This record gives sequence, structure tokens and C-alpha cells, in this order.
Amino acid sequence: MKFFHCMCPPRPGSLSARWRSLVLGILMAVFLPAPAAEPPMGTHADVAYARKLWDALTSVALTGPRARPLKPFFGGAKPHGMILELTHRDLTVGGHSGFLVLKRNYNGPGVSVAKVAADRARFLSSITVMYRREKGYDPENQDLFWVKYRPDGSLFRNPKGLAMAGRILKGPSPGESRGCIYCHASAGGGDYVFYPEIRVPGYTQSE
Repeated sequence: MKFFHCMCPPRPGSLSARWRSLVLGILMAVFLPAPAAEPPMGTHADVAYARKLWDALTSVALTGPRARPLKPFFGGAKPHGMILELTHRDLTVGGHSGFLVLKRNYNGPGVSVAKVAADRARFLSSITVMYRREKGYDPENQDLFWVKYRPDGSLFRNPKGLAMAGRILKGPSPGESRGCIYCHASAGGGDYVFYPEIRVPGYTQSE
């Protein structure tokens, strides 16, 4: 008994259909724009974390209507306030304990240390926070989470509509970073803190 291998001819149009699919795929890969890279800040995860952070800050009376007063002093450096209140401490957010630096920023016509001390609510313009998250969050930048709140806890947005929370504003390389990361990276010592009296726990300051 002999066995013959059947060389079945292709069905009409099947080969051309494959070629059409192949050509279409190539054209889409070449001419369609690549998916946009995820922004370094203002993602859904960043916004959700900023809310958790705000709740933690309010629970220890650093934000919210019952925030305890701090000692105001002249700041005068944008994007922060002409008058500042500054504090730092460890803070637990969702089971993670990290180091926090918080600034209350006061601005407005005629603002002064005395006027802020007399009426904080009138001049409070924003609350800016740098908070050290868990290891691996952003190891190139001390794992810091940055956020700019309005006095009511809502988030500021940049001109592109991105919420100002997360890695503000991490670039593809350290030299391309802007915003908080760019500015604080120039603080010296590598700890991203401008005030020498603030010592970041577990951090050995570099020269």
C-alpha cells in the first residue's frame, strides 16, 4: 500500500489575506504614534497616595482646620511662601514610616510674620510636602514623594492639568529633572534638604 502526501492548494484569497494583515501591521507600527510614557507625577496612584498622606498629616494636626500653629519666619523664595512655617518628623502612612518635611506657605498683599501669626487662614496659600516613601519608590532621588496641597487638601495642578503629586518633575535622566526634584537636588549633601538643622534619619550627608 502506498501513501501519498496531499499537497492541498491554498484556498482562494487566503494567502492575500495574510499579506494584507502583515502589511497593515507594519504600517501601524511605522506610522501610528507610540503609546505616551506614563507621566512622572499626577497618576491615579499618586493622587490616591496624596490623599492618604493628607489624612495622616491631619491625624497629627499638621494640616486641616485643627492644625497646630508653628513658628512663622521669612522665606521669600518661590515657589514657596514669602512667610513659611516648617516642620519635620517621621510619619506613618499605610503602615510605612518615612521622614517628612512640611512647609506651610503664606502669601498675599502685605503679608508679614506678625500678620501670619495673627491670622494664618487669611494668608495660607499652599502646603508643600516631601515624604520619604518605601525603598525602591524612586531610588535615584532618595525615594521622595512630593506634593503641593491647597489649604483644603485638594491638589494643585500644573499647566498641563497634571496633579502635583508624585515625582515632581522627574526627567529621563537626572540632568533633565525639573520642579521639586531639580531644585532640591541642588541643596548640597545629597539629602535634598536645604536646612542644615534638619537631619534626615539614617542618612549620612555627603560632602
